[in-house]
Amino acid sequence: MTRYPLLDTISNPTQVRKLDRRQLPQLASELRSFLVESVSRTGGHLSSNLGTVELTVALHYVFDTPHDRLVWDVGHQTYAHKVLTGRRSGMARLRMHGGVSGFPKRSESPYDTFGVGHSSTSISAALGMAIAAKLKGETRRVVAIIGDGAMSAGQAFEALNNGGVADADVLVILNDNDMSISPPVGALNRYLARIFSGSTFNAARKAGEKMLDFSPSLREFAKRAEEHVKGMLTPATLFEEMGFNYIGPIDGHDLESLVPTLQNLTQLSGPQFLHVITKKGQGYKLAEVDPILYHGVSKFQPEVGIAGQPSGAKPSYTQVFGSWLCDMAAADTKLVGITPAMREGSGLLEFSERFPDRYYDVGIAEQHAVTFAAGLACEGLRPVLAIYSTFLQRAYDQLVHDVALQKLPVVLALDRGGLVGADGPTHHGAFDLSYLICIPNMVVMTPADENECRRMLTTAYRHDGPSAVRYPRGSGPGVAIEPKLVELEIGKGEVRRRGRDIALLAFGSMLTPALAAGEALDATVANMRFAKPVDHQLISALAAEHSLLISVEENALIGGAGSEIERVLEGLAHAPRLVRLGIPDRFIEHGDHALLLAEIGLDRDGIIRAADEHRARFGEAVPQPEKPDE
Repeated sequence: MTRYPLLDTISNPTQVRKLDRRQLPQLASELRSFLVESVSRTGGHLSSNLGTVELTVALHYVFDTPHDRLVWDVGHQTYAHKVLTGRRSGMARLRMHGGVSGFPKRSESPYDTFGVGHSSTSISAALGMAIAAKLKGETRRVVAIIGDGAMSAGQAFEALNNGGVADADVLVILNDNDMSISPPVGALNRYLARIFSGSTFNAARKAGEKMLDFSPSLREFAKRAEEHVKGMLTPATLFEEMGFNYIGPIDGHDLESLVPTLQNLTQLSGPQFLHVITKKGQGYKLAEVDPILYHGVSKFQPEVGIAGQPSGAKPSYTQVFGSWLCDMAAADTKLVGITPAMREGSGLLEFSERFPDRYYDVGIAEQHAVTFAAGLACEGLRPVLAIYSTFLQRAYDQLVHDVALQKLPVVLALDRGGLVGADGPTHHGAFDLSYLICIPNMVVMTPADENECRRMLTTAYRHDGPSAVRYPRGSGPGVAIEPKLVELEIGKGEVRRRGRDIALLAFGSMLTPALAAGEALDATVANMRFAKPVDHQLISALAAEHSLLISVEENALIGGAGSEIERVLEGLAHAPRLVRLGIPDRFIEHGDHALLLAEIGLDRDGIIRAADEHRARFGEAVPQPEKPDE
């Protein structure tokens, strides 16, 4: 007998809508079991997806998708959505090269109405779709599903501010998984909200205030009671003041509550707001106990759970940063650590526990994080902002105006620089060197190994101006890490291998494949270290000694570090040919990191191939290496 008798009958949402409502809990149960089994084999986001199973089932049961639009925020809670929309078999290759994406993707399915991987965009996109339907005279419902974390970002409130007065049929569902639901909250909440906002209640309150003036103790009691009731009403008051009809909170795992509520909402016009309470990891006890650990998982055995890191494993760059941060904080009380809601992902857990007074999680608010750091720096503190490369893009204006223009000593610890693998194009740190190099006053460093990362972080921290240390996801080559806090000379690279004819100028993570290619080509290999300022002296010396220079960077080719080398060569009287290798001018899809690098020619063989192609193209323009004596 099949383990999923009801789920096996579902290949699209139309079949979900044909079910008897009493069958929906069984469908949700089978769907949850399938997700645990599937993700345990592939890896991916787990706890967030387990928390939205019932909500996903209810949405596809009530709304006529894809005619009605579902817009998911962040997108790491859409696995159940993918299964119900015809991609169940594709889940076996989830986040693999050529397989199903871990996030909504318009080119993958008509049910993925908006491509997403960053947070807080759903309400804006849904509002645009709702307005478009109105302008075209089309009748459809548009639903934005946003988590409580994503609601902390400014863009979400910008969209709510606009949506409340836009006269569009849009439903915003707040998926709140950070609080429990209590009996007084719900219908009573909505009832009291209407009463307390009415003129009768306000008139009675004013009359009561006059009466209570004669009894201070009763007046104090009444004041406290009013504050308690207002606390219950805060969500309704906030969103209704912004122009939305607020409903909730309701239990997001109770289909008997979800389905009729959603059905009722389809009959209402104008902006609606539904507040649902869910639990991350729902239905899988291990994920319920530790939803952070099970947020993003590698392969594991469901009955056992996630195993600990094997002893002797190389530290990741994230761990190197976390260790350095604690060491530097112990040495300098001016250090302040900042994260935009990525404490575990960015390696700040130990720091937050050891130095809680100097740790600030500002929520999913990258713009605020950068300007907040600038304010700290103005007052003589030394802020270190730990942020993923892809998320810093969201605060570019603040980086330019609030940090660089004022030459403030803010350290950017840029995690996930370069290609990140399975998370794909929304999370690749493919552009940071390009968008940082062009900003005046910036110092930009690219470590080639773990110890160099530690030294660069120290260099950045002690530099009297803005700086960025950009390191990749995962582990480095595994070099020993010296415990001292030692600086590097700013703007100085080093030659790691001496060869002939060809010089490979490698930035950061590309030093390892460049050294391997250098052995095969008998080429000189330079560890450039600094993308800005580049080492003019080293580049000039290599140009004088070699007929071909090849720059290698795990960054967009356009405007990257190779462009800085090209700029130096333009000032030389006799410059050799330059071949620049980097990420091509297209978005790189998800897949195994090594496979992606090989696909775009940023591995050992790709570097060798680039050199050979240049030789074949220019023939004798590039002398061949001499053969050793027989």
